Amino acid sequence: MPADRAALGEFLRSRRDGLTPAQAGIDAFPGPRRVPGLRKEELAVLAGLSADHYSRIEQGRQQTLTDDVLDALARALQLDDVERTHLRDLAAPSRRGSARTAVWEAPQRPDPGLLRLMSTLDHVPALLLGRRGDVLARNALLPAVLGHEMAPGSSLLRWLFLDPASRERIVNWSDYAAAAVGAMRYEVGRHPQDRRLTALVAELRERDADVARWWDDHGVTDRTSVPKQIAHPELGVLRFAIEALTTPHDPEQRLVVYTVEPDSDTARALPLLASWHATASVTS
Repeated sequence: MPADRAALGEFLRSRRDGLTPAQAGIDAFPGPRRVPGLRKEELAVLAGLSADHYSRIEQGRQQTLTDDVLDALARALQLDDVERTHLRDLAAPSRRGSARTAVWEAPQRPDPGLLRLMSTLDHVPALLLGRRGDVLARNALLPAVLGHEMAPGSSLLRWLFLDPASRERIVNWSDYAAAAVGAMRYEVGRHPQDRRLTALVAELRERDADVARWWDDHGVTDRTSVPKQIAHPELGVLRFAIEALTTPHDPEQRLVVYTVEPDSDTARALPLLASWHATASVTS
């Protein structure tokens, strides 16, 4: 079975397992149940499909899927907007190709407009991320907050999952990290030809049990803004809301900004942290 069709079946099974007949608004079919959620036959009825048709889809034997069928499955499974998009990505024909892959895997150059915007945000931490969570640029305040250099060319995801310091620094690490795994799965669905991303996912799943567990849940997020709490050794807990900005001409780059509430403890602490960092840089 092609890998993309296998991924489609796994996603459908995971969503079906997570939805009970009661939640779907139907009476459970009679007989012993061997699945935690909907049976294939129950989902087929909800989506207006024959049981055989749905089985072919989930088993990867249905070559073409119409928009009507995908919409019916999305409604029956009560998918949100991100999950609906992910379903369509997995159902689309394979986009692999040597020419496109070569272009896709070429190094990214930071977007000049996003760099200029980041330069105006020196009062809050900010970084520019590219494909696969690679750091393209960051401002001076970001490493002062995170306690990690996060140099251009490094991987935010490898730091997040493979450096024990990230779990100590980020108070709500599990919330932020689970969303990052969901974003990785969403990106894999959109770009199945990205071999470096596939290799990164495999590496992280092998080396971190949390990544493996969240990946197997098949949850997806689209760069969701997740509140982030940072335990700073001198200033205590710093509280941020994370916002991501993209441009229409290069949606594969996003400017990630750590925003703060005006007049909050965190807003008052950042100028002090910036001055410490500037003094340390001059001294070194």
